[in-house]
Amino acid sequence: MSADMNDKKVPWILWPFWAVWRLIALIVGLTGRLVAVILGLVLMIAGIIISLTVVGLIIGVPLFLVGLLMVFRGLF
Repeated sequence: MSADMNDKKVPWILWPFWAVWRLIALIVGLTGRLVAVILGLVLMIAGIIISLTVVGLIIGVPLFLVGLLMVFRGLF
């Protein structure tokens, strides 16, 4: 959340719409983080499986690293 969003005063008549909008934004944000973590874990597992062969190391290691970065981004 940016500081300028919190500094604005919402008129009392628009407050229910503002509250619903904020709730939807929170849900979408948390869902996006959850999807990033799950997709990151899937990419990490796929990277490990592909890396079991010597030829697959070229694709498997970067795939694992991208998955790891997605998990970190989703968690923090």
